[in-house]
Amino acid sequence: MKLEDIKTIGIVGAGTMGQGIAQICAQAGYKTILFDINAQVLEKAEQTTVKNLDKGIERGKLTEADKKAALANLNYTGDTLQLSCDVIIEAVVERLEVKQSIFQELANINTPDTILASNTSSIPITQIAAAVPNPERVVGMHFFNPAHIMKLVEVISGAATSLETAETIKQLAEKLGKTAVMAKDSPGFIVNRVARHFYVEGLKLLEEGVADVETIDKLMQASGFKMGPFELMDLIGVDTNYSVTTSMFEAFHYDAKFRPSRIQQQKVDAGHHGRKTGKGFYTYGK
Repeated sequence: MKLEDIKTIGIVGAGTMGQGIAQICAQAGYKTILFDINAQVLEKAEQTTVKNLDKGIERGKLTEADKKAALANLNYTGDTLQLSCDVIIEAVVERLEVKQSIFQELANINTPDTILASNTSSIPITQIAAAVPNPERVVGMHFFNPAHIMKLVEVISGAATSLETAETIKQLAEKLGKTAVMAKDSPGFIVNRVARHFYVEGLKLLEEGVADVETIDKLMQASGFKMGPFELMDLIGVDTNYSVTTSMFEAFHYDAKFRPSRIQQQKVDAGHHGRKTGKGFYTYGK
C-alpha cells in the first residue's frame, strides 16, 4: 500500500484520541469512518468534532467551507462490517488481547494490503502483530493528545513490519500535517518512556507527603513545563495514563522505576478519570 492508494481511513475507538484522529483525517480530505460499539461515545465524538472545527473558525485557522468539507468526509458507525478501508487506526484501551482481537476481526473483512495501525502508547507492535494475519502490514502510529493539535506522531516498526508499510504511514502522518518520527519497537517507544518518570515521580512525591498536587504542578510550571504532571494526567485521562504505566511496568519485567501508584489506581477505581469525567486530581465543571 502506497500513500496515493489511500482513499478511506477507518478509526476504531471514538474516545478522545480516536475522535481527534478521525477529525484530522477528514480535514485532510480522506473519507473517514469512526467506529465505536458505544452509541453515546459516537454521539459525543460527533459533538466534539463540531466544537473543535468551530473553534478553528473562531481562531481564523479554518473556514466554513473547510468545516463543511471535513464533516462531509466523516461517517460514524457501530458496525464493524463498515470498516472496509485502506488504512485502519486502532485507538482503544491499552490491553494487548483487545488490540489483537480487533485486528484479527478487521483482517477478516479487509484485503491483506490494508494497513493496520495502532495508536498504542506503550505496547510493543511486535506483540500486537504476532497474532494478526500478514503482520508485515501492522505498524504503530502513535498520536499525542489532543490529536488535532499536537504535531508529533511516532511511527513504530515491529519485527515483521515492512519498510513500505512504515514509510507509507510516515508519509500519511506528514500529509495530516504532523511531524513524523521513526522509532524502533520498545515498550513506551520514545516519548512515553522518557516522560513516564514525570508522572511516576510526581506521584511518589504525593505519596510521600512531600507536597500536594497544586504545589507540585505549580513548581513544574515555574520550571518551564507547560503543565504539571497532575494537570497533564487529568487531560490525558488518569485511567489511560495508569494503563500505560502498568503496561510498561510489566513490559520492563517489573522494574521498580515504572511501578504504578496506588493513589492513581484508587482514582481509576473511583471513576475519577480527569477532565472527561469532571473529576481527577482536580475537579472540573461540566
